[in-house]
Amino acid sequence: MTTPSHACSVCGFIHNCICDHQPNLESQVEFALLYHENELDKLTNTGRLLLNGLPKAKSYLWQRKIQPEALINKIHQEDIEAWLLFPSDAPTLSSEYLTSRDPSKKQLFILLDATWQEAKKMVNKSPWLKALPCLELSPSEISRYHLRRNQSQGNLCTCEAGIEVLEMVKEPENAQALFKYYDQFLTVFQAERSGHSYNSNALGAPKK
Repeated sequence: MTTPSHACSVCGFIHNCICDHQPNLESQVEFALLYHENELDKLTNTGRLLLNGLPKAKSYLWQRKIQPEALINKIHQEDIEAWLLFPSDAPTLSSEYLTSRDPSKKQLFILLDATWQEAKKMVNKSPWLKALPCLELSPSEISRYHLRRNQSQGNLCTCEAGIEVLEMVKEPENAQALFKYYDQFLTVFQAERSGHSYNSNALGAPKK
């Protein structure tokens, strides 16, 4: 991702740096964020929060004519079991995950960081993605993400999906720490987008 020269190089914010809220989590599972190129410079993107909070999380760029060889090679490692978080005709439900996984292998969760329309195109144009087992999350709460127009009802943003995965693999403390980081992102975002510092002492109103 590219950021303005005066923005924080980690969180990307200019007026409301949230790095003091950033966790440094150790997880038993790994995340791979596969970015559509249209997502790279969007301030509304929450994948950055996963990458910042989970040092083992890695990002890869999806392009129609150039495969992400590093990710494909990782998927094919004998000690890796990879899951694609994407709907399918026969997904493994999150409630079934613990009995479906191979406990002898490292667990890798691939998140498509894109709009819903872009994500469908990424899968349809990538046979190597289509070949992966799909995992379907069953969140207990609706998405709190509200930063983009024309959002599909029922879909989670990238960071929310990561939080759900951490809950699913029985890492509630990690899930809670990442949630608090995400919550701070949502709290200050509108002030940031308006070019102001967030004033928590003025009933949430930004100050000039």
